[in-house]
Amino acid sequence: MKKRCKWVLTDDPLSLNYHDNEWGVPIHDDQKLFEFLILEGMQAGLSWTTILKKRENFREEFDNFDASKIAEYDENKVAQLLSNKGIIRNRRKIEASIQNARAFLAVKKEYRSFDYYIWQFTDGKPKNNAWKNIEEIPSMTPESDAMSKDLIKRGFKFVGSTICYAFMQAVGMVNDHTIDCFRYEEILKL
Repeated sequence: MKKRCKWVLTDDPLSLNYHDNEWGVPIHDDQKLFEFLILEGMQAGLSWTTILKKRENFREEFDNFDASKIAEYDENKVAQLLSNKGIIRNRRKIEASIQNARAFLAVKKEYRSFDYYIWQFTDGKPKNNAWKNIEEIPSMTPESDAMSKDLIKRGFKFVGSTICYAFMQAVGMVNDHTIDCFRYEEILKL
């Protein structure tokens, strides 16, 4: 049996698949980075398992996280989203997603890619930590603090330091698999 990070719900196929195949893998695709930024904001106050269960619905309802389409959402679209039980029906989070799409497009225009902009917070490469147990893993770091401040300055919402650090973990900007997890060494080799 494979040894995994202790946060993984081994009785949940979505959680297992996410941990084993996605979490911590460096992402450089703008649309995927945007998707994770939106999903991490939606997750605030909820479990990641809840988000994983609703992710396909989010992809469908949020035009596969096409920022140019989301930036154009109007009040009718917001009302439609608020009536959909398949996603997180929180007006502030939905409106933040629309604002974040607009801010994301502005960053892309300024930097040519969101990828280039966001990865500068780790000097363009993953930070490989070496945690022995889950209790050592921080919920925020100086890098996530800097990311949060800059994103907020650029008009992003639901991007506090804790959300930014969870985003960094998800998209592989940091490798926070514990050293006893089978994925730790695999991620180092990517």
